Amino acid sequence: MESQVRGGTRWKRFAVVMVPSVAATAAIGVALAQGALAASFSVSGQSFKVTAERLDGTGFSQYGAIDSGYTLKGEKTAHPVAVSAFKSAKIRNMCQSVVTPDVPFFGNVSLTLKAGADKPVEAENLYIDVEDLEANATFNNIDIGVAAKDANKGPGMKGGKEQANPYGFAQQAESATLTDVKQTAWATTAGTFKLSGLKMSLSKGVKECY
Repeated sequence: MESQVRGGTRWKRFAVVMVPSVAATAAIGVALAQGALAASFSVSGQSFKVTAERLDGTGFSQYGAIDSGYTLKGEKTAHPVAVSAFKSAKIRNMCQSVVTPDVPFFGNVSLTLKAGADKPVEAENLYIDVEDLEANATFNNIDIGVAAKDANKGPGMKGGKEQANPYGFAQQAESATLTDVKQTAWATTAGTFKLSGLKMSLSKGVKECY
């Protein structure tokens, strides 16, 4: 079965699909208080933006989770995210940007990373903790409503100390193609991440990928 989604999908609207999984994290909050769970790693106080002309992924799965971390003032905080996982992915014309505000003597400073213009970026066992997403998407042989722990078309849940309910809502597909991607994320992890034609730059002011 093939499912195609066109147009933008903001986090608040996307959350409607992910509600069962995110709502289940109320129970996770109790487990955290009891010391039964901890975050895989603490995310920084800065989310980052990513754009891509095209992402072709195989072995796709997606489930809800919570990223714990800090604000830039060092206060503890948490972010609901949709974890998008791929066994393998090729990304064309990728741009990643993060803005550090109020740097002494400089003000806002933007870090921009670009890769994959001539040869696609390649990733294996890729996990992206997404807060906001816009894209045109096509999924092949998709299953919606799978228990997260039983989503076996993708690389599986991160495991370890991840804050996610294994019995919560998930969806999976044999492959996924996303074009005109715009997303805000809190974390990305991968087994391997090969960036061809990598270019990194720092500049004053707010200069983001979108």
